Amino acid sequence: MEGNIQLALICVGAALSIGLAGLGAGIGIGSVGQGACMGLARNPEVQPKLMVFMILGMALAESIAIYGLVISLILLYANPLLG
Repeated sequence: MEGNIQLALICVGAALSIGLAGLGAGIGIGSVGQGACMGLARNPEVQPKLMVFMILGMALAESIAIYGLVISLILLYANPLLG
């Protein structure tokens, strides 16, 4: 019985890890995209420079989701608490 509760809590933790990380990444990417569109609408001449910084910002925001995925995979498959 104790092992089942522990396994259930680990699964909930993994789900929260990837879910909240995905939510944060989505908000971050949306914010970067919004800022890039607003900047491009105001000053279309800076499009090449703006695209570089936009892609860099989106990659950094997406790394949050990758960290959440790694944490959830560690919780599910390489958990030292399960023995």
